[in-house]
Amino acid sequence: MSDDGVPVPGSGYRKGPVLLRRGQIPTTTSDQRLLSGGDGADWLHGDPWRVMRIQSEFVEGFGALAELGPAVSVFGSARTLPEHPDFALGEEVGRLLAEAGYAVITGGGPGIMSAANKGASEAGGLSVGLGIELPFEQGMNPWVDLGVNFRYFFARKTMFVKYAEGFIVLPGGFGTFDELFEALTLVQTHKVTEFPIVLVGTDYWQGLLDWLGGPVLDRGMIREADLELIRLVDDPEEAVRIVRDRGMELRAAERAAAAEAERAQERAEAEVADEAEDAPGGR
Repeated sequence: MSDDGVPVPGSGYRKGPVLLRRGQIPTTTSDQRLLSGGDGADWLHGDPWRVMRIQSEFVEGFGALAELGPAVSVFGSARTLPEHPDFALGEEVGRLLAEAGYAVITGGGPGIMSAANKGASEAGGLSVGLGIELPFEQGMNPWVDLGVNFRYFFARKTMFVKYAEGFIVLPGGFGTFDELFEALTLVQTHKVTEFPIVLVGTDYWQGLLDWLGGPVLDRGMIREADLELIRLVDDPEEAVRIVRDRGMELRAAERAAAAEAERAQERAEAEVADEAEDAPGGR
């Protein structure tokens, strides 16, 4: 059970690669201990070791996912039960992504995450889970083919973004909102390529978009163009099509940029050769 009484797979408590049970389960998470400000000068002795642990999480994540290939991150609630229509929606998204040649990346937990992993795995695609240390055990759902557990949210978030070329967001709570707005902020500030961000479920997400396009825009907190970063659909096929089409555009742009860079290099080399010939003593 989670702390909300929601059935979840697995038992015990994950602390990085370590599994703890019963009296060994700590009362705080690694993130809580890192961000706690009440240790006085003790951080001088503890934080250098934390830096090594954080570095190891990035190394493990990069190593595990480096050869992933095209992938899409799917976000959504851990609380969605298998009999809920949103679960079937998640399965369909995972299946369609796998059939389109994408690996599916989720948080590896239950609910929508499990649904997307299940759809991808049953369709023969690569199903990836990025787990996180929490005060209650979620465990890696059984549909994950490649799973990586993290202590720190920021290391895990990096993997969601670094190895995905699009984000599909199904109904969820605070964690889903966090992942959605993290992706939006990175795209808006050009910290990442302008990957597509697709919300699935008009009945769930329309109120959020009305708020963004109403008081948030009216007060000048965002620009009109920022709203265009989000696409809202009801059809999983349309969601995957948006991601696929945008991916094709980005790859075409990358090829064109590489070709232009190669031509520029050739022109520069030709100019250097011409100057050498024109110089005194040249041929």
